[in-house]
Amino acid sequence: MTAPEMPLLSRRALLRRLSAGFGSVSLAGLLGAQGSTHLGKTTHSARAKRVIFLFMNGGPSHIDTFDPKPALARHAGEQPSGKLYKKSKGSGFFPSPLSFAPQGQSGIEVSESLPHLSRVIDDCCVIRSMHTNVPNHEPALLMMQCGHLQPTRPSIGAWSVYGLGSENENLPGYVVLRPGKRIVVGPALWSSGFLPAQYQASSVATTDMQVDRLLKNIKSPRYAQTEQRAQLDLLAAMNQEHLAARDGDTELEAQIRSMETAYRMQTEASEAFDVSKEPDYVRKQYGDSPYANACLLARRLVEHGVRYVSVYYTRDNSTQPWDTHSNHDKGHARLCADSDRASAALIEDLKARGLLEDTLVVWTGEFGRTPYAENNGKAPGRDHHHTAFSTLLAGGGVRGGHVHGASDEMGMHAVKDPVHVHDLHATMLHLLGMDHEALTYRYSGRDFRLTDVHGHVVHSILA
Repeated sequence: MTAPEMPLLSRRALLRRLSAGFGSVSLAGLLGAQGSTHLGKTTHSARAKRVIFLFMNGGPSHIDTFDPKPALARHAGEQPSGKLYKKSKGSGFFPSPLSFAPQGQSGIEVSESLPHLSRVIDDCCVIRSMHTNVPNHEPALLMMQCGHLQPTRPSIGAWSVYGLGSENENLPGYVVLRPGKRIVVGPALWSSGFLPAQYQASSVATTDMQVDRLLKNIKSPRYAQTEQRAQLDLLAAMNQEHLAARDGDTELEAQIRSMETAYRMQTEASEAFDVSKEPDYVRKQYGDSPYANACLLARRLVEHGVRYVSVYYTRDNSTQPWDTHSNHDKGHARLCADSDRASAALIEDLKARGLLEDTLVVWTGEFGRTPYAENNGKAPGRDHHHTAFSTLLAGGGVRGGHVHGASDEMGMHAVKDPVHVHDLHATMLHLLGMDHEALTYRYSGRDFRLTDVHGHVVHSILA
């Protein structure tokens, strides 16, 4: 087509046409690699370059996983007392039916429901003294992901990419993998909040692992890459003139980068997200479940330079599968069989590839479960419990084969070296090379940070 025949397009119209092939991709979330306002530097030597956050939605029971409580058997059925106990007729202390045994050279006691994580326990640090503010799902979820009980605050993944950027300009800096379609609270858990929009996660539903289903509309149905490149070059020239007249409009710069990132993603993302490229023995190592596929994909993403990956454990259309209010023993065993194998395979796989030493893996829920039964039926459950629970860390500068802190003999309260969620966040940022007190963003007239005015680095768990 000759120049006189080409229809004239406004900048706005050209932007709209160019984005036609990326309708379901969150372009704002693809900008972690080259955000104009990220700090892009560390305040001290980083031990971890990236994070994989394995989140057990609903709250797994600490006394059935990493915190053995033999005293519960001696007091089984006895009525507890105290303001935090929720009595119901016939309920009492509810010992775990699972046996615990020392594992690895470190001798850390782990439940028999976690045979695979037991195998890698020498690479892990178990925090037995975690606690949070409230025992309700929504605020506890927000606290664990965003450091605050209410929504609209940036998530820790967004803060991480804001502070450091991404290692790969062709991929998002922050990705959320959702094996289920629905998550309690939802996008607020991986929001950028008041940070620039480019730090929000790219959220991917992993119910179907085919690349064209994972990344819908990743390729333009209208233009080949050569045509897109020519259009982007034309748009870039137009935008440079526009920017020059406006002294560097940051929103416009973000839009330019979003188009560039989306263009480059057509090749790189298709490669990174394609788990079918993995050999059979690796697929078998992880297992065959939505969570297993998400863990394997998480490894591929960090291998390709994604800074922060969250995997939300969901199962069988349940938004909170670990929320075992009834039939706890059966439900816990079923959940552990799935999570245990894939989580351990991820740690082993990262280690075999030389990635574990600078990849921090976190396995946790928003809180734990009560040491007493919630009801007196034939299939008793455990209620929400926020004053003591366990979190597992591996790699990324964490001290392996180590137990930090303790709960009391019933597993009710964190009594030795307690670790609040703010402390966990401060420690994660420290491992990434950032001072949690220095990582701030000015909004609405004051400086904000992930840990608010709280948080201390837990130095004793660092290698």
